Amino acid sequence: MSAGSNLRSADQFLCSICLDVFNDPVTTPCGHNFCKTCITHYWDDNVLYKCPICQETFYTRPKLKVNTFIREMVSEFRREAQQKSSSSSSEQQAAEPGEVPCDVCTGTRLKALKSCLVCLASYCETHLEPHLTMSGLKRHQLVEPVENLEDRICTKHDKPLELFCKTDQTCVCTLCSVLDHKFHKFVPLREEYEGKKADLEKTEAEIQQMIQKRRLKIQEIKESLKISNDAADREKAEGVQVFTDLKESVERRLKEFMKEMEDKQKTAEKQAEDFIKDLEQEICELKKRSSEVEQLSRSEDPLHLLQRFSSLKDAPPTKNWTEVRVHPPSYEGTVVRAVDQLEKNLREKMKKLFEAELRRIQQFEADVTLDPDTAHPRLILSDDGKEAYHGNVKKNRPEYPERFSHCVCVLGEQSFSSGRFYFEVQVKGKTEWTLGVARESVDRKQLTALTPENGYWTVRLRNGNMYTALYYFTVQLHLSSPPKKVGVFVDYEEGLVSFHDVDTAAHIYSFTGCSFKDKLHPFFSPNNKGIYYAPLIICPVNQTV
Repeated sequence: MSAGSNLRSADQFLCSICLDVFNDPVTTPCGHNFCKTCITHYWDDNVLYKCPICQETFYTRPKLKVNTFIREMVSEFRREAQQKSSSSSSEQQAAEPGEVPCDVCTGTRLKALKSCLVCLASYCETHLEPHLTMSGLKRHQLVEPVENLEDRICTKHDKPLELFCKTDQTCVCTLCSVLDHKFHKFVPLREEYEGKKADLEKTEAEIQQMIQKRRLKIQEIKESLKISNDAADREKAEGVQVFTDLKESVERRLKEFMKEMEDKQKTAEKQAEDFIKDLEQEICELKKRSSEVEQLSRSEDPLHLLQRFSSLKDAPPTKNWTEVRVHPPSYEGTVVRAVDQLEKNLREKMKKLFEAELRRIQQFEADVTLDPDTAHPRLILSDDGKEAYHGNVKKNRPEYPERFSHCVCVLGEQSFSSGRFYFEVQVKGKTEWTLGVARESVDRKQLTALTPENGYWTVRLRNGNMYTALYYFTVQLHLSSPPKKVGVFVDYEEGLVSFHDVDTAAHIYSFTGCSFKDKLHPFFSPNNKGIYYAPLIICPVNQTV
């Protein structure tokens, strides 16, 4: 019999219990064949001794002997299958590291094509053929090649894991369902698989959505970084231009100063040289007259001496040098005037810089209104929430937790915990005021210093001319002119609070390196008592600087 025909009729060599090729085949009295181990275990688990195929009952346990004919046929079948496997192995791919090998191959183990969940073995193309041609093996469940098939067998009952216990959320065999998991809820593995697969697909969709969101966030961060880098490049270019202009201005003023000094020096040198030249000319004339007088005085001729005497008795005409002086040019103040001019030029450039800076931060204008629930009872607020007066009388207002009880101040309704914001306040006509920002968590019931350690970043005016920044210590501020309108700018992430004179665009003061850690609110304190004093007024930004 050829190998091909043998394989095609190999159904007769399958044990009906294990559904695999016979191993030590034995025959029951009713004439059916089984693996010796299979029928022995089958009868061990049952009280009555029945044939698994025809159900004939034996009242005593039959004595079983190996069917030598079937055993020889099975051996021939295995041998021919092995030969076919060997002849085709050269055409198939050997299992590489990480791939599942065939469990039947000897020698070079070929790559498995399928794994059988019933046989708990993996097969290459050749050894898989019985599962594709034999009716008994066709009922086996084939899956893509997997390792550790023993993990699919119940370790307690040596049965395939076919059910899923929903109560304990674990895979079990059929015996587990009636013994260890009695009264639990079970579903077939396939049913639970479909449900879990749907859950995984949903999870996968959610993960993909999360990935997409994060990709969008990466893109957003990259775009923000590009905007930041572009802004930094523009700022650097502007800074280079500014410092180049300053350097050129200094060099130009130095050149002008040196020229002025050299011109003065050359003028003094020219004057001295002219005087020396005139003096040397007169010396030359005097030497000539001296020689003539000396010669005449030695003359022995009376007539000659008397005739020449009148013209030589007097010295030649010369300049009166008694009061002549070389006056050195005045160098005092030259350096001061040069530096003063340089400072004037620098002030003009700084003013342009401040104006440009103010225009930039004004882009972050926030619409700020006063929060009446935080206002001290002595404060009077306008209906639109833009003006605050200091009244003479303490009003009877609800004692909210957020209301200030001692500090005569009020917060803005708006809070900020990120980004940048800017607002302007008119202080014209006031001799006292305090402005800035405060943490939302500041103590509003106790009188505390308005300093950063207590959650305040403020600048104030006292006595009409004393400007100070309330840092951990008081910083005196020297302003060229009293501001009429003050701009307050905050960069939360940068830890910056800066104050500006809006009308002159001058920088007043900056708190840097701040750690806010909380929401910030605009802070206002009119300070002056009396309803007729000028109010603090929150103004809309007018970018005309």
